[in-house]
Amino acid sequence: MKIFPAIDIKEKKCVRLIKGNFDNKTEYEISPIDQAGKYKDYGFKNLHIVDLDGAFTGNTANLDIIKEISNKYDLKIEIGGGIRTIDSIKKYIDTGVEKVILGTGAIKNKEFLRKACDKFKNKIALGLDTKDGNLFVTGWKESLNIKATDFLKEINDFGVSRIIFTDINRDGMKTSPNYEATIKIAEISNCPVVISGGVSSINDIQKAKELNNKKIEGIIVGKAIYDGDIKLDELVKELD
Repeated sequence: MKIFPAIDIKEKKCVRLIKGNFDNKTEYEISPIDQAGKYKDYGFKNLHIVDLDGAFTGNTANLDIIKEISNKYDLKIEIGGGIRTIDSIKKYIDTGVEKVILGTGAIKNKEFLRKACDKFKNKIALGLDTKDGNLFVTGWKESLNIKATDFLKEINDFGVSRIIFTDINRDGMKTSPNYEATIKIAEISNCPVVISGGVSSINDIQKAKELNNKKIEGIIVGKAIYDGDIKLDELVKELD
């Protein structure tokens, strides 16, 4: 199972939000570039980055930071946050990232998602963010009153290469991921699924591995690392 340590960037700093709330954030002293280097030094191969400024503005606000991380470290990076145009996708792919994560722009405009998948083969991931099974978009503020499972069935043949499934109620709360809901998504999905939201301890990583579900590709770990609940030397031992 792949482990994706996370970096959320806002105003050039590493931050973590509670349930995606910009008013409920914690800033950390370490820079995103140094944090990425720390993950690399410990032996991690994958990295999950969210550009929170991009999510707010719809621009590639921290493209320079992503480019520097990509150039400096040999990491497989997935990047998301307000990516709503083909041009933005291309800018990120040109930096050398492995996957570009689409969210609101692709969910509200399925033709954009289809076009992106056609143009950038095996490069497009899709973020499905839910509360009680319903899809939320626009920084998790807007409910579409659509079940994530129903939406996934509609776009399953578009060529998405990875699903990032987040239970918003768990995100930043360190209350353990929603394995049950993730398994349901994995059963439907034509591509691998990554668990996101709620990781609280090394036990959560071990439980994810024990699912032994070949469709579940990996797990994202964020706040539990920054708060010291999971030590990187412990976490790296869980790499396959």
